[in-house]
Amino acid sequence: MIPTEDASARKREIEEKLKQEQETLSFIRENLEKSDQLTKGMVSILSSFESRLMQLENSIIPVHKQTENLQRLQENVDKTLSCMDHVISYYHVAKDTDRIIREGPTGRLDEYLACIAKIQKAVEYFQDNNPDSPELNTVKARFEKGKELLEAEFRSLLTRYSKPVPPILILDVITVDEELEVQEEVVLEHLPESVLQDIICIAGWLVEYGRNQDFMNVYFQIRSNQLDRSIKGLKDHFRKNSASSGILYSPAVQTKRKDTPTKKAPKRPVYIPGTIRKAQNLLKQYSQHGLDGKKGGSNLTPLEGYDHDLRVKHLSDALTEKHGAASGKDDVLDIEIDSYIHCISAFVKLAQSEYALLTEIIPEHHQKKTFDSLIQEALDNLMLEGDNIVSAARRAIMRHDYSAVLTIFPILRHLKMYKSEFDSTLQGTAASTKNKLPTLITSMETIGAKALEEFADSIKNDPDKEYNMPKDGTVHELTSNAILFLQQLLDFHETAGAMLASQEVSSSASSYTSEFNKRLLSTYICKVLGNLQLNLLSKSKVYEDPALSAIFLHNNYNYILKSLEKSELIQLVTVTQKKAEGLYRELIEQQIHMYESSWQKVTEHLTDRNMPVFQPGTKLKDKERQVIKDKFKGFNDGLEELCKIQKGWAIPDKEQRDFIRQAQKKVVSDAYRAFLQRCANISFTKNPEKYHKYRPEEVEEMIERLFDTSA
Repeated sequence: MIPTEDASARKREIEEKLKQEQETLSFIRENLEKSDQLTKGMVSILSSFESRLMQLENSIIPVHKQTENLQRLQENVDKTLSCMDHVISYYHVAKDTDRIIREGPTGRLDEYLACIAKIQKAVEYFQDNNPDSPELNTVKARFEKGKELLEAEFRSLLTRYSKPVPPILILDVITVDEELEVQEEVVLEHLPESVLQDIICIAGWLVEYGRNQDFMNVYFQIRSNQLDRSIKGLKDHFRKNSASSGILYSPAVQTKRKDTPTKKAPKRPVYIPGTIRKAQNLLKQYSQHGLDGKKGGSNLTPLEGYDHDLRVKHLSDALTEKHGAASGKDDVLDIEIDSYIHCISAFVKLAQSEYALLTEIIPEHHQKKTFDSLIQEALDNLMLEGDNIVSAARRAIMRHDYSAVLTIFPILRHLKMYKSEFDSTLQGTAASTKNKLPTLITSMETIGAKALEEFADSIKNDPDKEYNMPKDGTVHELTSNAILFLQQLLDFHETAGAMLASQEVSSSASSYTSEFNKRLLSTYICKVLGNLQLNLLSKSKVYEDPALSAIFLHNNYNYILKSLEKSELIQLVTVTQKKAEGLYRELIEQQIHMYESSWQKVTEHLTDRNMPVFQPGTKLKDKERQVIKDKFKGFNDGLEELCKIQKGWAIPDKEQRDFIRQAQKKVVSDAYRAFLQRCANISFTKNPEKYHKYRPEEVEEMIERLFDTSA
């Protein structure tokens, strides 16, 4: 049961809360009544405002529509006036542009093109709106006149500013110095930059608006002429300067670039004038005199171990007769060859430069055709000159002047060196244009291979004529010229090998490798040497004296071997003939033995054959004394005769000469000393000095003077 006090307290608490809730409820009711009154007032205000806005809208909208109509009318009037002004301006274009068109575009191209643009728009307007109006004919005529003057300006700018490239600059472009790590590129500026931009602008306008392609013909004609003149100028430069000064590259190499090291002679182009001149002189003498048999002697190139004094007489006699008359012609030939080689290089570089210029001016789809036309004259002239070289070589070969092939070698090597760059430069041109260089190369390879084969045959078939043989048994001019010719092949071994390979019908082109070509050249050299050996054997039979024949063969074989070793031809020979060096040494030894046998008729008197047998103190019979006298006389006479004859023979190689002398001295002096010792105590005559004419030392001195024409 809840206590009474607690219940009373609880009741009071509930009553107080109830009272508070009633007061709160009364407050909410009062606020709701006030809110209703405010809402009614706001609704009344908004209704009044809406009514007033409707009244304002009904008043403003008609005014706005009237204003809008007036603005539209004003715009129409302005547009109409503008159109009228624009149309009227077309009728005044001819008059407004007359002065500028008449005066031409020179010096004010932008202004001129702006006038042309106005005329062009007028033409379009009248064609679209009034094609029968006289004004159309007027502006058309003015447009054509403007176009003609632009074409004339294009031609004028090209003609006025297109100049041949100076030779020294061309040489600077084609020169490569391998000693410089970084090559400074030489840029050819054919036209001033401002002029070039004007030409590009005119060309662009003629293509886009002028509907004209004639300017492309004008362009290639003018630039073609300048390209040809540039190359001809380079030729003239060589003719004027190379012979006298020997300058083979641009003086500008030293003067233009003061910030670069001094440059030496260029490494490319590779040909240097005069490198084959001596060989050509000697080979021409051989071809003109050797085959005809009108001139004897021998032409020896300086060779280590060969005595200069014994060679110089033969060489100087031959050169004195012909070299004086031929040297001027050969100098000219050297310059022409050098000029042609440089012109080939120059053509490639200039053509590349021309194409770079052309791409800025000529539309892309016309560039290859225009470039093809541009280079034709210069290219045709170069190919014609190359054909003339081939024709000259062909005529020379018909005259048995095989030195002509030496002219072909440096040119052909250079053409093949530049072929890939040539092909790249001519890419996109007509097939007839691209085939010109390969055709020339084929012609040169064919005539070169023909010369090589005919030269080998001429070595084999050179006649054995007595008056054409060296009387001292020295090296025959056939030998010296054959070796000289082969030494020139060594300088151009890759070119010569390719020449021979080009005539190999049995082999496919894919087999023409460097190794294949090398083997062909080795085979050819061995063929020439084989033919030479056979011919020398035949020629040696012309000599009546077998000893002189042996000396002749010895000298020639030794000269061949020394030449092969010195010039490194032996390395080419051993590609197909491994034992070539040993075979020549055997041949040389055989001839030395053949020569030594000539002394048997001297030493045979010193043998014991028929020598009387006697006892010391025994008196010899007359017959026995006569045998000893005959032996002394036979030895003395034989010695004197051989020394007299062989003193006039020659062995140019000092080493071989000394070796043969020493060997012969030993054989003869040893036999003579032994003979004297046997006869020392024999009294076979009352006048011993009559028979014992020479002491062994004197005999050795006599043999020491063998092969010495100055003794």
